[in-house]
Amino acid sequence: MTRLQARLDALRTSGRKALVPFISAGDPSLDATVPVMHALAVAGADVIELGVPFSDPMADGPVIQRSSERALARGAGLAYVLEAVRQFREVDADTPVVLMGYLNPVEIRGAAGFAAAAADAGVDGVLLVDLPPEEADEYRAAFSRHGLTLISLASPTTPEARLQRLCTHSEGYLYYVTFAGVTGADGLDVAEAGQRLRHLRAMASMPVYAGFGIRDAASAAAMAVHADGVVVGSALVSVLAESADANDAAARAGAFLRPLRQALDELVAVPA
Repeated sequence: MTRLQARLDALRTSGRKALVPFISAGDPSLDATVPVMHALAVAGADVIELGVPFSDPMADGPVIQRSSERALARGAGLAYVLEAVRQFREVDADTPVVLMGYLNPVEIRGAAGFAAAAADAGVDGVLLVDLPPEEADEYRAAFSRHGLTLISLASPTTPEARLQRLCTHSEGYLYYVTFAGVTGADGLDVAEAGQRLRHLRAMASMPVYAGFGIRDAASAAAMAVHADGVVVGSALVSVLAESADANDAAARAGAFLRPLRQALDELVAVPA
C-alpha cells in the first residue's frame, strides 16, 4: 500500500476530514520550502500539495501566479522541487506529498523519467491541471509503475459523462474545484458547491476534496460538511509572502493552519 493510500484509509477509518494545504515551492524563499512543509505537517496537514512553479499557470489567480514567478526567478525548477521533497523525507517519512502543476515539465522528462525521479525523491502523487482525463491513461500507467498516484480534477463545468469516468477511474482523491474560475477568486457558493459535492461523493469510489475559495477556518468547516476534506492554497500563499525569513515563514504556516485543523476536527462523525 502506498503512503498516500494509507493516509486516506486512516482518515476514512477515523472519520476525520482531510486538510490539504498548498504551497508554491521556492516561495517565499528557496530555503523556506522544507521548514514550511514540516510546520504544516506538525500543524495537522494530512497531505501537502507542493506547487511546481510554471511560467504559464493558466488555472491560477494573481496570488499563485506571482508566487510562481518569484520562485522561478530564484531558480526553483523541477530539480529544486524534487530536492526539497528529498530533504523533507529525511525527517518526515509519513506525510504524503502531492506535486501540483502543469504537464509541460513532465513531458520534458517523459512520463516514465519524471515518475522515476519523483518517486525516488519521495513524492506520492501528482496533480496535472492541464491533463485531460481522456489523455491520462498513458501517464497513469507510467506513474503507477513507480508507485505514484495521478490525482484528478473535477469542476462545476465538467460534463456528466466525464464525471462518471473520473469517479470510476481516478486514484487517491478527487479534487473538486468548487467554482468556475482561477485560484484565489471570490466566487464560492457553499450551498451550490455542497449540492454538487454530495452528488460526486455518491458516485465516487474515492474521497472527494473541495478546493478554491477556502480562506480560513470558517470556510474550511463550511465546505468540509459536504466534502471528505478541503484544500487551501491562495490564502496560505498570501500569508507566506509576507514572511521575513524561513523561520518566520514556518511560524506563519503553522499559525495559519492550526485553526483550520481544529475546525475540521470538530466535524468528525458529522454526517455529510
